[in-house]
Amino acid sequence: MAVHPEVAAYRAARAAAGTPPLYAQTLGEARAADLAAIRAGTGAVEPVTEVRDERIPGPAGDLPLRVYRPAGSGPLPTLLYLFGGGWTLGSIDTADGICRRLANAVPCQVITVGYRLAPEHPFPAAVRDCHAAASWIARHADELGVDPARLAVGGDSAGGNLAAAVTLLCRTDGPPLTAQLLVYPNTDQSGAPNDPTGDDDPTLFNRRSVAWYRAHYLPDPAHARDPLASPLLADDLSGLPPALVVTAELDPLCAEGQRYAERLREAGVPTRLEHYPGMIHGFFAMPGLFTDGRRAQGSAAAFLRERFGLPVRPAGSDGAAAATGPAVGDG
Repeated sequence: MAVHPEVAAYRAARAAAGTPPLYAQTLGEARAADLAAIRAGTGAVEPVTEVRDERIPGPAGDLPLRVYRPAGSGPLPTLLYLFGGGWTLGSIDTADGICRRLANAVPCQVITVGYRLAPEHPFPAAVRDCHAAASWIARHADELGVDPARLAVGGDSAGGNLAAAVTLLCRTDGPPLTAQLLVYPNTDQSGAPNDPTGDDDPTLFNRRSVAWYRAHYLPDPAHARDPLASPLLADDLSGLPPALVVTAELDPLCAEGQRYAERLREAGVPTRLEHYPGMIHGFFAMPGLFTDGRRAQGSAAAFLRERFGLPVRPAGSDGAAAATGPAVGDG
């Protein structure tokens, strides 16, 4: 496999700086370092017509909510976006750059929720919080200016895992969803992930990273078999909303993301898989460093635009992948 030149430069810079892996830091240090790294890789902060913070009732107390609203009046299609961070790191600030770009590029309203983190609040706290947020948004559609017929869910990494779990809950308990955006999601926590680099490079997200996060989130190993922790293990994936699944070649979660896309297709769910050769876990959140991060965000915007029934924009107007972009499969 070929390492993308931008990934090689990123890895060299981290090695030269002696940046310790997150799993070698204290929890407080890792949370601060994770946010700082994402902010450094986000690039220019895009203005959005309106950004406001709310608090909503959750299963165990109030939850913070941030609403990004582009220009336009009346009910808007809305994406509930769930931040990554291994269920252990992250906050609504972590996804700020992604939410701003998608709000403008689709355009749609984007809402993110500050779900509870492990190890203070292990599985299934985060899943329950995220489903509660989706349900609250649907119930308060008029108040928020949400078109309830065009509500989607998405997220990256652990956020992708939570988004997939939320679709399982929404299938039986509502609210109805029109799309799911899963960016390098964790889908199977029952086994050891594969490290495609073969060396557990400490400058990159690797198998040790996966194990560190998993130990915080799933202190009871038996929970790894629960479909809300490992959506790939669900007996039935039929009836779920159309999906875009994004994977990166050098990501230890790559294979399970691709297997999840295959299972969705086998269950009759319209599914688009976009695979980025030479890319690493986290690239989607760092478009200031990775050209493919910009392409992937553009492709995500195009997918959501299609699912929301919005007019097609000219090719390249939102950074969507061109002929030199990812390997793509539809089903």
